[in-house]
Amino acid sequence: MIHLNIGSNLISKYGSRFENISIAIKLLRNNNLKIKRISSFYETPSYPNKNLPKFVNLGLLIESDLKNTQLIKQILLIEKKIGRVKSEKNEPRVCDIDIIDFKGLVTKTKSLELPHPRGHMRNFVLYPIKEIDPDWIHPILKKNVGILINELSQNSRIEITRLNKSVII
Repeated sequence: MIHLNIGSNLISKYGSRFENISIAIKLLRNNNLKIKRISSFYETPSYPNKNLPKFVNLGLLIESDLKNTQLIKQILLIEKKIGRVKSEKNEPRVCDIDIIDFKGLVTKTKSLELPHPRGHMRNFVLYPIKEIDPDWIHPILKKNVGILINELSQNSRIEITRLNKSVII
């Protein structure tokens, strides 16, 4: 299984943060990715500058015959199609798609590090995973997602909100 996380904190030509994410899912699906589960939307403050617009994120559990290098190329094209412009790290963006875990693979190249190097420290990654795959274990740390959530700071555990809104695809 493959875990993806999709986030947005800006509107685009497609509409709201929610619509950006929904379009991203449709485009992923059009690229022969089999979507097994989709988490709820979660909202968090921007990091590290909490004065920037809040992020909305969700997690996807997918299956694919693609190699990780093929998948990241498709992801970058989808982000660009939605309107993402590469900018400074942690700047607002219309669409951000991260591969969190690719079938348990551990690798590091110029364009991709697996599992995601900071995913285990991010509330907006862990809570969606816990919702759609509560038995997931981090490929390097060998810790269950519930344990990783418990290791987050108290502030990180309270500044995330699960939204009562579903993806429209």
